[in-house]
Amino acid sequence: MSEKSKDELIEAQKQIIGILFEVIKRLQANNDLDDEYFQIISSEDKSKKERLEKILIEREENAKIVGRLLEQLEI
Repeated sequence: MSEKSKDELIEAQKQIIGILFEVIKRLQANNDLDDEYFQIISSEDKSKKERLEKILIEREENAKIVGRLLEQLEI
């Protein structure tokens, strides 16, 4: 294997690792948001409706980013 091919392979591996790291980070963020969401839902404090809406928006954004990142891996 030529030196150039080895360098290209290493670069591709770095990119894949970076993408997978970002996917894991976003999925973990959604898990954390789920925890907070369910804590708010189960509480008696119904005044936190605005925070619930923000959580749902952030979760959706994270899911879209994860989808785009996974599409990059398909290429």
